Amino acid sequence: MSPIRVERSHGDAVVRITLARPKANVLDMAMVTAIREALAELHEAPEVKLIVLSGEAPNFSFGASVPEHLPGVVESMLPAFHQLFVELEVLGIPTAAAVSGHCLGGAAELVLWCGYVAATTNTRIGVPEVSLGVFPPVAAVGLRWRVGGANATRMVVTGAPLSGEEALAKGLVDELADDPLAAVDRWYDAHLSGLSAVGVRYAWKAARAPMLKAVREELPVLERLYLHELMRHHDPLEGLKAFTEKRPAEWQHR
Repeated sequence: MSPIRVERSHGDAVVRITLARPKANVLDMAMVTAIREALAELHEAPEVKLIVLSGEAPNFSFGASVPEHLPGVVESMLPAFHQLFVELEVLGIPTAAAVSGHCLGGAAELVLWCGYVAATTNTRIGVPEVSLGVFPPVAAVGLRWRVGGANATRMVVTGAPLSGEEALAKGLVDELADDPLAAVDRWYDAHLSGLSAVGVRYAWKAARAPMLKAVREELPVLERLYLHELMRHHDPLEGLKAFTEKRPAEWQHR
């Protein structure tokens, strides 16, 4: 069974991709692969004006699989995850996210990359990777696009999640709603439904040109920093193993 659900609406102009492994909806390699395959099919769908990402209730996603961050797996997992963002930008279709519950780590990176985000007040969104002794490369590149450099730095360095209200105040979320999917639909109806898909997609590509440059030039640098420098230290391995073993990490600061 596929870890995602793909549906069309609004006369096939809107594609909804739902992370469908509740309640955690873990964004593991299988799910990332399924998302990438769904996106690849949209290259031959010129009528599509919006991709909407959501998670099957009660949570958007707890984030990427922690065991897949361990040596022997992370070397293939991280590049594959990063390629998803390259493919999103190359595809050039506007994106939106409907968020509720927990939205953490890699899931928060996926959401912050979207052009419009609606969330519930009970949303908890953040990038807590530092609590495991690692860092989120995509957030380090893209979060400043949403919340500004100082706020992005604090979020990455502390790992502290934001409530729905806090995320709205900082610009990480664009709208709070009891039903985020309905809110995204309203936004589409108000702003995109009457426009040409060609015009919308080229306007998106033009406005997002810095993001495409970032994933092609900045993200590979951070990927190398993560895989070839960070992962040579003791503490990242300890933090990841401690999480999988459900015990406190014993930091050696080396």
